[in-house]
Amino acid sequence: MTDLSLLRGDRYEYGFSQPERYSVKAPKGLSAEVVELISKAKGEPQWMLDFRLRALKVFYSKPMPTWGADLSQLNLDEIYYYIRPEGLGARDWSDVPDDIRATFDRLGIPEAERAALAGVGAQYESEMVYHNLKEEWERQGVIFLSIEDGLREYPELFRQHFATVIPPEDNKFAALNSAVWSGGSFVYIPKGVKVEIPLQTYFRINAESAGQFERTLIIADEGSQAHYIEGCTAPSYSRDSFHSGVIEIVVRQGARFRYSTIQNWSRNVYNLVTQRAAVYRDGVMEWVDGNLGSRVTMKYPSCYLLEEGASGEILSIAMAGPGQHQDAGGKVVHFAPYTRSSIISKSISKQSGRSSYRGLVKVLEGAHHTRSHVECDALLLDESARTDTYPYIEIEERDAEVGHEATVSKINDEQLLYLQSRGLSEGEAASLIVRGFIEPVAKELPLEYAVELNRLIELEMEGSVG
Repeated sequence: MTDLSLLRGDRYEYGFSQPERYSVKAPKGLSAEVVELISKAKGEPQWMLDFRLRALKVFYSKPMPTWGADLSQLNLDEIYYYIRPEGLGARDWSDVPDDIRATFDRLGIPEAERAALAGVGAQYESEMVYHNLKEEWERQGVIFLSIEDGLREYPELFRQHFATVIPPEDNKFAALNSAVWSGGSFVYIPKGVKVEIPLQTYFRINAESAGQFERTLIIADEGSQAHYIEGCTAPSYSRDSFHSGVIEIVVRQGARFRYSTIQNWSRNVYNLVTQRAAVYRDGVMEWVDGNLGSRVTMKYPSCYLLEEGASGEILSIAMAGPGQHQDAGGKVVHFAPYTRSSIISKSISKQSGRSSYRGLVKVLEGAHHTRSHVECDALLLDESARTDTYPYIEIEERDAEVGHEATVSKINDEQLLYLQSRGLSEGEAASLIVRGFIEPVAKELPLEYAVELNRLIELEMEGSVG
Protein backbone atom coordinates (compact mmCIF):
# COMPACT_ATOMS: atom_id res chain seq x y z
CA MET A 1 0.00 0.00 0.00
CA THR A 2 0.97 3.62 -0.36
CA ASP A 3 3.33 4.90 2.32
CA LEU A 4 1.12 7.49 3.96
CA SER A 5 3.95 8.88 6.06
CA LEU A 6 4.85 10.78 2.90
CA LEU A 7 1.79 13.00 3.30
CA ARG A 8 1.40 15.49 6.12
CA GLY A 9 -1.52 17.89 6.25
CA ASP A 10 -1.55 20.32 3.34
CA ARG A 11 2.08 19.54 2.51
CA TYR A 12 2.01 17.18 -0.43
CA GLU A 13 5.02 14.92 -0.03
CA TYR A 14 4.29 12.59 -2.90
CA GLY A 15 5.86 15.62 -4.63
CA PHE A 16 9.31 14.03 -4.79
CA SER A 17 10.65 13.64 -8.32
CA GLN A 18 13.40 11.74 -10.12
CA PRO A 19 15.79 13.10 -12.79
CA GLU A 20 14.18 12.87 -16.21
CA ARG A 21 15.39 9.91 -18.28
CA TYR A 22 13.52 9.38 -21.49
CA SER A 23 14.06 7.88 -24.92
CA VAL A 24 11.51 10.09 -26.71
CA LYS A 25 10.17 13.49 -25.70
CA ALA A 26 7.84 15.39 -28.01
CA PRO A 27 8.20 19.17 -28.24
CA LYS A 28 5.78 21.27 -26.25
CA GLY A 29 2.36 21.89 -27.70
CA LEU A 30 -0.13 19.96 -29.78
CA SER A 31 0.11 19.41 -33.54
CA ALA A 32 -0.37 16.77 -36.21
CA GLU A 33 3.39 16.23 -36.10
CA VAL A 34 3.24 15.36 -32.40
CA VAL A 35 0.37 12.94 -33.03
CA GLU A 36 2.35 11.28 -35.83
CA LEU A 37 5.41 11.05 -33.57
CA ILE A 38 3.38 9.23 -30.91
CA SER A 39 1.92 6.77 -33.39
CA LYS A 40 5.32 6.10 -35.00
CA ALA A 41 7.00 5.60 -31.62
CA LYS A 42 4.42 2.93 -30.82
CA GLY A 43 4.59 1.23 -34.22
CA GLU A 44 0.82 1.45 -34.67
CA PRO A 45 -1.24 0.25 -37.63
CA GLN A 46 -2.44 2.85 -40.12
CA TRP A 47 -6.03 2.73 -38.88
CA MET A 48 -4.95 3.98 -35.46
CA LEU A 49 -2.97 6.89 -36.90
CA ASP A 50 -6.00 7.80 -39.01
CA PHE A 51 -8.17 7.64 -35.89
CA ARG A 52 -5.78 9.90 -33.98
CA LEU A 53 -5.64 12.52 -36.73
CA ARG A 54 -9.43 12.53 -37.07
CA ALA A 55 -9.72 13.00 -33.29
CA LEU A 56 -7.28 15.93 -33.45
CA LYS A 57 -9.60 17.68 -35.92
CA VAL A 58 -12.53 17.04 -33.58
CA PHE A 59 -10.54 18.53 -30.69
CA TYR A 60 -9.82 21.71 -32.64
CA SER A 61 -13.48 22.03 -33.66
CA LYS A 62 -14.84 21.98 -30.10
CA PRO A 63 -14.66 25.02 -27.78
CA MET A 64 -13.24 24.84 -24.28
CA PRO A 65 -16.02 24.04 -21.78
CA THR A 66 -17.19 27.03 -19.76
CA TRP A 67 -19.83 25.30 -17.63
CA GLY A 68 -17.60 23.65 -15.02
CA ALA A 69 -14.43 24.59 -13.22
CA ASP A 70 -12.31 27.55 -14.33
CA LEU A 71 -9.89 26.32 -17.01
CA SER A 72 -8.68 29.76 -18.10
CA GLN A 73 -5.21 29.18 -16.61
CA LEU A 74 -4.71 25.84 -18.37
CA ASN A 75 -2.22 26.57 -21.17
CA LEU A 76 -2.35 23.65 -23.57
CA ASP A 77 0.58 25.06 -25.57
CA GLU A 78 2.91 24.58 -22.58
CA ILE A 79 2.25 20.86 -22.16
CA TYR A 80 4.51 17.99 -23.25
CA TYR A 81 2.04 15.55 -24.79
CA TYR A 82 4.36 12.57 -24.99
CA ILE A 83 7.32 11.53 -22.83
CA ARG A 84 8.58 8.00 -23.28
CA PRO A 85 10.69 6.89 -20.30
CA GLU A 86 13.52 4.43 -20.63
CA GLY A 87 12.75 0.80 -19.90
CA LEU A 88 9.18 -0.13 -20.86
CA GLY A 89 6.90 -3.09 -20.54
CA ALA A 90 8.67 -5.08 -17.84
CA ARG A 91 6.97 -8.21 -16.51
CA ASP A 92 9.59 -8.60 -13.77
CA TRP A 93 9.97 -5.80 -11.24
CA SER A 94 13.76 -6.10 -11.29
CA ASP A 95 13.76 -5.20 -15.00
CA VAL A 96 12.27 -1.73 -14.37
CA PRO A 97 14.97 1.02 -14.43
CA ASP A 98 16.37 1.73 -10.97
CA ASP A 99 15.09 5.30 -10.57
CA ILE A 100 11.59 4.46 -11.77
CA ARG A 101 11.52 1.36 -9.57
CA ALA A 102 12.63 3.50 -6.63
CA THR A 103 9.68 5.84 -7.23
CA PHE A 104 7.13 3.02 -7.14
CA ASP A 105 8.93 1.28 -4.27
CA ARG A 106 8.52 4.52 -2.30
CA LEU A 107 4.83 4.55 -3.16
CA GLY A 108 4.43 0.96 -1.99
CA ILE A 109 3.44 -0.64 -5.31
CA PRO A 110 5.40 -3.95 -5.02
CA GLU A 111 4.10 -4.47 -1.47
CA ALA A 112 0.55 -3.90 -2.68
CA GLU A 113 0.99 -6.48 -5.43
CA ARG A 114 2.32 -9.13 -3.10
CA ALA A 115 -0.25 -8.53 -0.40
CA ALA A 116 -3.64 -8.08 -1.94
CA LEU A 117 -3.75 -7.85 -5.74
CA ALA A 118 -4.34 -10.19 -8.65
CA GLY A 119 -2.23 -8.01 -10.94
CA VAL A 120 -0.48 -4.64 -11.06
CA GLY A 121 0.32 -2.09 -13.74
CA ALA A 122 2.49 0.99 -13.29
CA GLN A 123 2.50 3.95 -15.66
CA TYR A 124 5.31 6.52 -15.57
CA GLU A 125 4.88 9.63 -17.73
CA SER A 126 3.28 8.52 -21.01
CA GLU A 127 3.93 4.77 -20.92
CA MET A 128 3.31 1.66 -18.87
CA VAL A 129 6.66 0.59 -17.42
CA TYR A 130 5.40 -2.55 -15.70
CA HIS A 131 2.48 -4.93 -16.04
CA ASN A 132 2.06 -8.27 -14.36
CA LEU A 133 -0.82 -10.71 -13.80
CA LYS A 134 -0.70 -13.66 -11.42
CA GLU A 135 -0.55 -17.03 -13.17
CA GLU A 136 -3.78 -18.35 -11.66
CA TRP A 137 -5.74 -15.70 -13.57
CA GLU A 138 -3.71 -16.06 -16.77
CA ARG A 139 -4.63 -19.76 -16.79
CA GLN A 140 -8.32 -18.80 -16.74
CA GLY A 141 -7.90 -16.55 -19.78
CA VAL A 142 -7.86 -13.17 -18.04
CA ILE A 143 -6.04 -10.50 -20.07
CA PHE A 144 -4.36 -7.68 -18.16
CA LEU A 145 -1.92 -5.80 -20.39
CA SER A 146 -0.85 -2.30 -21.26
CA ILE A 147 -3.24 -0.92 -23.84
CA GLU A 148 -0.43 -0.89 -26.43
CA ASP A 149 0.18 -4.61 -25.89
CA GLY A 150 -3.57 -5.18 -26.08
CA LEU A 151 -3.62 -3.55 -29.52
CA ARG A 152 -0.64 -5.63 -30.69
CA GLU A 153 -1.61 -9.00 -29.23
CA TYR A 154 -5.42 -8.93 -29.55
CA PRO A 155 -6.07 -6.61 -32.52
CA GLU A 156 -9.55 -7.92 -33.39
CA LEU A 157 -10.89 -7.82 -29.81
CA PHE A 158 -9.30 -4.42 -29.33
CA ARG A 159 -10.70 -2.84 -32.49
CA GLN A 160 -14.15 -4.31 -31.85
CA HIS A 161 -14.47 -2.27 -28.63
CA PHE A 162 -12.04 0.66 -28.82
CA ALA A 163 -13.76 4.09 -28.80
CA THR A 164 -17.22 2.51 -28.96
CA VAL A 165 -18.20 3.66 -25.47
CA ILE A 166 -16.47 7.06 -25.62
CA PRO A 167 -15.91 8.27 -29.20
CA PRO A 168 -13.76 11.35 -29.92
CA GLU A 169 -16.91 13.37 -30.63
CA ASP A 170 -18.13 12.93 -27.05
CA ASN A 171 -16.36 16.02 -25.64
CA LYS A 172 -13.28 18.16 -26.22
CA PHE A 173 -11.03 16.31 -23.81
CA ALA A 174 -12.16 12.88 -25.00
CA ALA A 175 -11.11 14.07 -28.45
CA LEU A 176 -7.75 15.23 -27.10
CA ASN A 177 -7.17 11.89 -25.40
CA SER A 178 -8.15 10.08 -28.59
CA ALA A 179 -5.49 12.04 -30.49
CA VAL A 180 -2.60 11.64 -28.05
CA TRP A 181 -3.51 8.66 -25.86
CA SER A 182 -0.61 6.71 -24.41
CA GLY A 183 -0.53 4.09 -21.70
CA GLY A 184 -3.39 2.66 -19.72
CA SER A 185 -4.66 -0.88 -19.38
CA PHE A 186 -6.37 -3.41 -21.62
CA VAL A 187 -8.45 -5.83 -19.54
CA TYR A 188 -10.60 -8.75 -20.65
CA ILE A 189 -12.43 -10.99 -18.16
CA PRO A 190 -13.67 -14.15 -19.92
CA LYS A 191 -17.19 -15.54 -19.63
CA GLY A 192 -18.01 -16.80 -16.17
CA VAL A 193 -14.61 -15.97 -14.64
CA LYS A 194 -14.70 -14.25 -11.26
CA VAL A 195 -11.44 -12.50 -10.34
CA GLU A 196 -11.77 -12.50 -6.57
CA ILE A 197 -9.03 -9.99 -5.68
CA PRO A 198 -8.45 -6.61 -7.33
CA LEU A 199 -6.34 -5.61 -10.28
CA GLN A 200 -4.56 -2.27 -9.83
CA THR A 201 -2.86 0.31 -12.02
CA TYR A 202 -0.90 3.23 -10.60
CA PHE A 203 -0.24 6.42 -12.58
CA ARG A 204 2.70 8.69 -11.88
CA ILE A 205 3.62 12.00 -13.54
CA ASN A 206 7.28 12.88 -12.91
CA ALA A 207 8.28 15.60 -15.40
CA GLU A 208 7.36 19.27 -15.12
CA SER A 209 4.58 20.52 -17.45
CA ALA A 210 3.83 16.93 -18.45
CA GLY A 211 0.56 15.65 -19.79
CA GLN A 212 -0.66 12.14 -19.11
CA PHE A 213 -3.33 10.73 -21.39
CA GLU A 214 -3.84 7.09 -20.54
CA ARG A 215 -6.66 5.17 -22.19
CA THR A 216 -8.07 2.14 -20.43
CA LEU A 217 -10.35 -0.37 -22.16
CA ILE A 218 -12.06 -3.05 -20.06
CA ILE A 219 -14.37 -5.82 -21.29
CA ALA A 220 -16.21 -7.91 -18.69
CA ASP A 221 -17.73 -10.77 -20.67
CA GLU A 222 -20.98 -12.56 -19.81
CA GLY A 223 -21.32 -13.66 -16.20
CA SER A 224 -17.84 -12.48 -15.22
CA GLN A 225 -16.84 -10.43 -12.21
CA ALA A 226 -13.80 -8.29 -11.34
CA HIS A 227 -12.60 -5.20 -9.48
CA TYR A 228 -10.06 -2.70 -10.85
CA ILE A 229 -8.40 -0.05 -8.67
CA GLU A 230 -6.59 3.05 -9.90
CA GLY A 231 -4.29 5.38 -7.98
CA CYS A 232 -2.43 8.53 -9.08
CA THR A 233 0.21 11.00 -7.84
CA ALA A 234 2.57 13.64 -9.24
CA PRO A 235 5.33 15.94 -7.96
CA SER A 236 4.58 19.56 -7.12
CA TYR A 237 6.06 22.04 -9.58
CA SER A 238 5.69 25.77 -10.15
CA ARG A 239 4.10 25.06 -13.54
CA ASP A 240 0.91 23.09 -14.08
CA SER A 241 0.65 19.51 -15.30
CA PHE A 242 -2.31 18.00 -17.08
CA HIS A 243 -4.04 14.63 -16.78
CA SER A 244 -6.84 13.72 -19.17
CA GLY A 245 -7.66 10.02 -19.19
CA VAL A 246 -10.44 8.08 -20.87
CA ILE A 247 -11.88 4.93 -19.27
CA GLU A 248 -14.17 2.73 -21.39
CA ILE A 249 -15.86 -0.30 -19.84
CA VAL A 250 -18.13 -2.87 -21.46
CA VAL A 251 -20.21 -4.94 -19.03
CA ARG A 252 -21.83 -7.84 -20.85
CA GLN A 253 -24.95 -9.80 -19.87
CA GLY A 254 -24.96 -10.83 -16.22
CA ALA A 255 -21.46 -9.49 -15.56
CA ARG A 256 -20.48 -7.37 -12.57
CA PHE A 257 -17.61 -4.91 -12.61
CA ARG A 258 -16.32 -2.39 -10.08
CA TYR A 259 -13.89 0.43 -10.87
CA SER A 260 -12.39 2.25 -7.89
CA THR A 261 -10.23 5.36 -7.97
CA ILE A 262 -8.27 6.99 -5.18
CA GLN A 263 -6.87 10.09 -6.89
CA ASN A 264 -4.35 12.17 -4.97
CA TRP A 265 -2.63 14.30 -7.61
CA SER A 266 -0.50 17.22 -6.46
CA ARG A 267 -2.21 20.60 -6.45
CA ASN A 268 -0.67 21.81 -9.70
CA VAL A 269 -2.47 19.16 -11.80
CA TYR A 270 -5.55 19.74 -13.94
CA ASN A 271 -7.46 16.45 -13.82
CA LEU A 272 -10.08 16.23 -16.60
CA VAL A 273 -11.29 12.68 -17.11
CA THR A 274 -14.05 10.91 -19.06
CA GLN A 275 -15.24 7.59 -17.60
CA ARG A 276 -18.16 5.57 -18.94
CA ALA A 277 -19.50 2.04 -18.88
CA ALA A 278 -21.91 0.44 -21.35
CA VAL A 279 -24.01 -2.06 -19.37
CA TYR A 280 -26.01 -4.84 -21.00
CA ARG A 281 -28.83 -7.13 -19.83
CA ASP A 282 -28.71 -7.83 -16.08
CA GLY A 283 -25.17 -6.45 -15.87
CA VAL A 284 -24.01 -4.39 -12.89
CA MET A 285 -21.49 -1.55 -13.02
CA GLU A 286 -20.16 0.06 -9.84
CA TRP A 287 -17.99 3.18 -9.69
CA VAL A 288 -16.25 4.10 -6.42
CA ASP A 289 -14.59 7.45 -6.94
CA GLY A 290 -12.32 9.24 -4.44
CA ASN A 291 -10.92 12.68 -5.33
CA LEU A 292 -8.57 14.40 -2.90
CA GLY A 293 -5.79 15.97 -4.93
CA SER A 294 -5.35 18.20 -8.03
CA ARG A 295 -5.87 21.90 -8.61
CA VAL A 296 -9.01 21.22 -10.67
CA THR A 297 -10.91 17.98 -11.12
CA MET A 298 -13.79 17.55 -13.57
CA LYS A 299 -14.85 13.90 -13.48
CA TYR A 300 -18.29 12.30 -13.72
CA PRO A 301 -18.28 8.47 -13.89
CA SER A 302 -21.24 7.40 -15.97
CA CYS A 303 -23.32 4.37 -16.90
CA TYR A 304 -25.28 3.78 -20.07
CA LEU A 305 -27.87 1.15 -19.15
CA LEU A 306 -28.52 -0.29 -22.58
CA GLU A 307 -30.61 -3.41 -21.97
CA GLU A 308 -33.33 -4.63 -19.66
CA GLY A 309 -32.28 -5.35 -16.09
CA ALA A 310 -29.00 -3.43 -16.24
CA SER A 311 -28.00 -1.42 -13.20
CA GLY A 312 -25.42 1.19 -12.29
CA GLU A 313 -24.13 2.49 -8.96
CA ILE A 314 -21.89 5.51 -8.45
CA LEU A 315 -20.30 6.37 -5.10
CA SER A 316 -18.28 9.58 -5.12
CA ILE A 317 -16.25 11.39 -2.47
CA ALA A 318 -14.43 14.68 -3.03
CA MET A 319 -12.42 16.83 -0.64
CA ALA A 320 -11.44 20.38 -1.61
CA GLY A 321 -8.88 22.45 0.29
CA PRO A 322 -7.28 25.82 -0.42
CA GLY A 323 -6.88 26.51 -4.13
CA GLN A 324 -8.82 23.43 -5.18
CA HIS A 325 -12.05 22.97 -7.11
CA GLN A 326 -13.43 19.44 -7.14
CA ASP A 327 -16.24 19.29 -9.73
CA ALA A 328 -17.39 15.69 -9.48
CA GLY A 329 -20.52 13.57 -9.42
CA GLY A 330 -22.01 11.00 -11.79
CA LYS A 331 -24.23 10.42 -14.79
CA VAL A 332 -26.65 7.63 -15.70
CA VAL A 333 -28.70 7.25 -18.87
CA HIS A 334 -31.51 4.67 -18.83
CA PHE A 335 -32.05 3.36 -22.36
CA ALA A 336 -34.03 0.24 -21.45
CA PRO A 337 -36.90 -0.83 -19.17
CA TYR A 338 -36.47 -2.35 -15.72
CA THR A 339 -33.12 -0.67 -15.20
CA ARG A 340 -31.85 0.63 -11.85
CA SER A 341 -29.35 3.25 -10.77
CA SER A 342 -28.12 5.11 -7.73
CA ILE A 343 -25.71 8.01 -7.27
CA ILE A 344 -24.35 8.83 -3.82
CA SER A 345 -22.03 11.82 -3.70
CA LYS A 346 -20.20 13.11 -0.62
CA SER A 347 -18.11 16.28 -0.62
CA ILE A 348 -16.05 18.07 2.01
CA SER A 349 -14.78 21.64 1.63
CA LYS A 350 -12.37 23.58 3.82
CA GLN A 351 -10.41 26.85 3.84
CA SER A 352 -11.73 28.39 0.58
CA GLY A 353 -11.83 25.04 -1.21
CA ARG A 354 -14.79 24.52 -3.53
CA SER A 355 -16.60 21.28 -4.24
CA SER A 356 -19.40 20.83 -6.76
CA TYR A 357 -21.79 17.98 -7.41
CA ARG A 358 -22.67 17.78 -11.09
CA GLY A 359 -24.89 14.92 -12.13
CA LEU A 360 -27.35 13.68 -14.72
CA VAL A 361 -30.11 11.13 -14.60
CA LYS A 362 -31.82 10.67 -17.96
CA VAL A 363 -34.66 8.24 -18.63
CA LEU A 364 -35.44 7.81 -22.32
CA GLU A 365 -38.89 7.12 -23.68
CA GLY A 366 -39.59 3.41 -23.49
CA ALA A 367 -37.40 2.82 -20.43
CA HIS A 368 -40.45 2.01 -18.31
CA HIS A 369 -40.26 0.64 -14.78
CA THR A 370 -36.97 2.47 -14.27
CA ARG A 371 -35.82 3.38 -10.78
CA SER A 372 -33.13 5.88 -9.89
CA HIS A 373 -32.07 7.56 -6.66
CA VAL A 374 -29.63 10.44 -6.22
CA GLU A 375 -28.23 11.57 -2.88
CA CYS A 376 -25.64 14.34 -2.63
CA ASP A 377 -24.39 15.56 0.74
CA ALA A 378 -21.92 18.37 1.35
CA LEU A 379 -20.00 19.14 4.53
CA LEU A 380 -18.46 22.60 5.07
CA LEU A 381 -15.64 22.78 7.62
CA ASP A 382 -15.40 26.56 7.92
CA GLU A 383 -16.97 29.84 6.79
CA SER A 384 -14.77 30.31 3.71
CA ALA A 385 -15.52 26.89 2.17
CA ARG A 386 -17.97 26.61 -0.73
CA THR A 387 -20.16 23.94 -2.22
CA ASP A 388 -22.52 23.88 -5.23
CA THR A 389 -25.01 21.36 -6.59
CA TYR A 390 -25.96 21.06 -10.27
CA PRO A 391 -28.40 18.15 -10.59
CA TYR A 392 -29.94 17.47 -13.99
CA ILE A 393 -32.92 15.12 -14.25
CA GLU A 394 -34.48 14.47 -17.65
CA ILE A 395 -37.48 12.13 -17.76
CA GLU A 396 -39.03 11.18 -21.09
CA GLU A 397 -40.95 8.12 -19.79
CA ARG A 398 -44.16 8.35 -17.74
CA ASP A 399 -43.60 5.08 -15.85
CA ALA A 400 -40.37 5.87 -13.97
CA GLU A 401 -39.44 6.41 -10.34
CA VAL A 402 -36.69 8.97 -9.79
CA GLY A 403 -35.74 10.59 -6.50
CA HIS A 404 -33.21 13.25 -5.55
CA GLU A 405 -32.17 14.50 -2.15
CA ALA A 406 -29.40 16.83 -1.07
CA THR A 407 -28.04 18.26 2.16
CA VAL A 408 -25.48 20.91 3.06
CA SER A 409 -24.23 20.98 6.65
CA LYS A 410 -21.48 22.11 8.95
CA ILE A 411 -19.78 20.09 11.65
CA ASN A 412 -22.28 20.05 14.49
CA ASP A 413 -21.12 21.89 17.63
CA GLU A 414 -23.09 19.53 19.85
CA GLN A 415 -21.37 16.50 18.29
CA LEU A 416 -17.98 18.13 18.79
CA LEU A 417 -18.78 18.96 22.41
CA TYR A 418 -19.98 15.42 23.12
CA LEU A 419 -16.90 13.80 21.58
CA GLN A 420 -14.60 16.21 23.40
CA SER A 421 -16.34 15.27 26.63
CA ARG A 422 -15.30 11.68 25.91
CA GLY A 423 -11.63 12.69 25.85
CA LEU A 424 -11.01 13.57 22.19
CA SER A 425 -9.38 16.82 21.11
CA GLU A 426 -11.37 19.15 18.86
CA GLY A 427 -9.36 18.04 15.83
CA GLU A 428 -9.76 14.35 16.64
CA ALA A 429 -13.49 14.84 17.11
CA ALA A 430 -13.83 16.64 13.78
CA SER A 431 -11.87 13.90 12.00
CA LEU A 432 -14.12 11.25 13.52
CA ILE A 433 -17.22 13.07 12.28
CA VAL A 434 -15.76 13.38 8.79
CA ARG A 435 -14.88 9.66 8.71
CA GLY A 436 -18.48 8.89 9.61
CA PHE A 437 -19.62 11.22 6.83
CA ILE A 438 -17.62 9.34 4.16
CA GLU A 439 -18.36 5.89 5.56
CA PRO A 440 -20.80 4.92 2.75
CA VAL A 441 -17.92 5.25 0.28
CA ALA A 442 -15.12 3.83 2.45
CA LYS A 443 -17.04 0.65 3.28
CA GLU A 444 -17.24 -0.24 -0.42
CA LEU A 445 -13.45 -0.39 -0.76
CA PRO A 446 -11.29 -3.39 0.13
CA LEU A 447 -10.06 -3.04 3.70
CA GLU A 448 -6.55 -1.86 2.81
CA TYR A 449 -7.88 0.88 0.51
CA ALA A 450 -10.57 1.96 2.97
CA VAL A 451 -7.83 2.44 5.56
CA GLU A 452 -5.82 4.46 3.03
CA LEU A 453 -8.78 6.69 2.17
CA ASN A 454 -9.57 7.30 5.84
CA ARG A 455 -5.96 8.15 6.63
CA LEU A 456 -5.69 10.51 3.67
CA ILE A 457 -8.86 12.27 4.84
CA GLU A 458 -7.48 12.40 8.37
CA LEU A 459 -4.22 13.94 7.20
CA GLU A 460 -6.11 16.47 5.08
CA MET A 461 -8.04 17.38 8.21
CA GLU A 462 -4.93 18.41 10.13
CA GLY A 463 -5.23 22.10 10.99
CA SER A 464 -8.79 22.37 9.69
CA VAL A 465 -10.37 22.97 13.08
CA GLY A 466 -9.31 25.29 15.84
